[in-house]
Order: sequence, then C-alpha cells, then structure tokens
Amino acid sequence: MKYNHSFSAADILLPKANFESWATIACDQYTSEPEYWQEVKIAAGNNPSALNIVLPEVYLSADNSERINTINKNMQEYIDNNVFNEYKDSVIFVERIQSDGKCRRGIVGKIDLECYDYRAGTTAEIRATEQTVLSRIPPRVEIRKNAPLELPHVMLLFDDVEDKIFSYLAASKNRFNKAYDFTLMCNAGSITGYLLDDEAKSTVLSLLEELKQQNDGFLFCVGDGNHSLATAKECYNLNKTEASRYALTEIVNIHDTALEFEPIYRVVFGVEPQSLINDFVKAMGEGSQTFKCYYGDTEIEIGVNPTAKLAVGTLQTFLDEYVKNHTEAEVDYIHGEDSLKKLASRPNAIGFIFDGMQKSELFEAVNADGSLPRKTFSMGHADDKRFYIEARKIK
Repeated sequence: MKYNHSFSAADILLPKANFESWATIACDQYTSEPEYWQEVKIAAGNNPSALNIVLPEVYLSADNSERINTINKNMQEYIDNNVFNEYKDSVIFVERIQSDGKCRRGIVGKIDLECYDYRAGTTAEIRATEQTVLSRIPPRVEIRKNAPLELPHVMLLFDDVEDKIFSYLAASKNRFNKAYDFTLMCNAGSITGYLLDDEAKSTVLSLLEELKQQNDGFLFCVGDGNHSLATAKECYNLNKTEASRYALTEIVNIHDTALEFEPIYRVVFGVEPQSLINDFVKAMGEGSQTFKCYYGDTEIEIGVNPTAKLAVGTLQTFLDEYVKNHTEAEVDYIHGEDSLKKLASRPNAIGFIFDGMQKSELFEAVNADGSLPRKTFSMGHADDKRFYIEARKIK
C-alpha cells in the first residue's frame, strides 16, 4: 500500500556479530575531547566497528581526503567480507535505555529526500529546526558522495500528543523478532531493536499519515543531525539515483518522556575572557537576559538586553560578529555543563551557560518562524545521543 508521507521501510544492514564493539556514538559529539575517541578506539579493538567507517568531527581538518579514502575502503571491505546481514524492507522499533535509566523509543526506516527542505520558510513535510550553515555542507559532501554505505545519526521528531504509535508498538513488541539487544560502550546505557512484522509496519505508516493530515502536511522536524541530512540532500541533488533519494533515519515522538531538550552551550577559545565579556555587555547593553560565564576558576553572571527571544540567539548573534573581527577566536558547541566547565578552565577560554527552549515550543516555533538559531538545543545528554548501528547501501 502506498502512503502519503515520506517515511518507509528500508533494506537495513546490521553486523552479524559483536554489536558492543560495532556501535559508536554520533560523530558530532565530544568534538574537543580526543581522549573520548581514544577510549572508543580501545573499546572497538580489532573488531569491525562503525568507528572505522565514520569521521568523528574531532578529527576534521583542512584536508580530510586520506581519512575519507580509508573510510570508503573500509566500507567496501566490510561489504565484500560479509560483515553484515541485510534485512530487506524492514522497520526497526528501538528501545534505548539511556545513561539515566530512562527508556527512549524510536523507529528506524528511510525518508524520501524529495520531501525535505532545509531552507527557512519552507512548507515541506520535513523541515530543519535550526539554521543550516551552508559552509558546513561541502566538507560533509566530500565524506558522503563516494561512500557505498550510510550510517545515520539523524533523528527526526514527530508530534504524536496521544502517543498512539509507541503505545501500540510497546504493547505489540513481544511478537516481534529482535534485531539486536546489547550494552553500549562508554557507559551510554543499552539498546534493543525489534523487527516490525507486516501488520505493525502498516499500522505505523497509517498512523504517521494521520499525523501529517492533522498538522497540515508538516510531519517531521529535524532533532539531531541537521547538517548530515542536508548533506544527504545535496548528494542526492548531485547524483539523483533511487538509492541516493533516501536517507536512513530514526524517528522519535517529541512527547516521549525520556526525550529531554537541553541547551547547547558555547565555549570560545583563543580569547581574553574578561575582555570578551566586556565587549558582549557593551554591544548588547545591560539587561535582563542572563548568562553564567566560566573561565579558569572564575564564575560570574551577567545580564544583557536581548536581541532574540531565546538567550542562545542573543549570544550567537554577538559571537558571529565577534569572530569576524577576532580571527584567533574559535567557538565550539558543547553538550553538558560539566564538559563546558572542563573546557572553559583551559587558558584563553570562556564558557557560557544559559536557559534553553522547552520542547513543547518546537513545532509551533518552526512553523511560525521557519528556523531557530543554529545549535539551539540538544536532545539529551552527550552519552545518550544516537549510536551508529544500522547501515544502508547508497551505491
């Protein structure tokens, strides 16, 4: 049966063995902490691992060609050496036990990139939640354009207030075959995946169609992996094939009680901290929008006049201008207060902590304003981000 929305079953690849060493966290995590990725390398050992076929952003450089060539070579070797089982026309129901013990539920399948547009103001079925930084797409295109496989860390959100979809799946899961069930590395919890039977696939796809109709054609917001999905779209535009038209994703109900929105904080390196604070207050004027500033052993709170409804918008507007005039300054986007304070303790660094957006505001905000400031929010703690497990052939 043909459904009037972008989500569908996919031909999903899963490793035949050693899921514990295979699954690794999203490449855009721990971008300033190479020691985390060294721990991942040790955990993976000599086993086939997603670590060997993704490019963690901590290693991004001006010339990534050697790493990319190695990644593509490893992908082809994994295919040729029959590392994977392929599950044709499949949808996977995921239960992820997070590091805090809560269970987050998701569904893995593919989406049609013809139904996705990352430009602000679009009326497409799938929309970016945050501003897409166009300069960040070409390096990612270089990684994907010749790759024979994709591994998703993209998570899309849908607005199922009554939780019809996951209530149905939770009540039905005992009849599904398990695709995997294992403990995630680096204290990130555990995960179980169930292969939906034909009845469950049909039910889920029908319920998604109902949600699309209820929301005037707007079905999915991008929760995580905004630039990865934009990259998939650009690669499709460059080479329009049946395989490249789709992208493997996990979809999640924004009302899932385990799904928590947290601010993505800012750390600025290569600056004199107090001077930057003075420039920030001078540029904005003293006001009621507050920020906690950390550098060295110092913690202070400042208040400025807002230039945006969200504090992150005010800060980002200032930092965008600041780095234009201070070429030695570098901004990083950090998940979690502890990680921020650790990084802000380095010489010539400063971190900013501020209030975040409530998740109940997201669909309305995107529908009204088109997009939010980039890196506005994160879905959960760093250790609870999506792990690379499933893969799909794109060549």
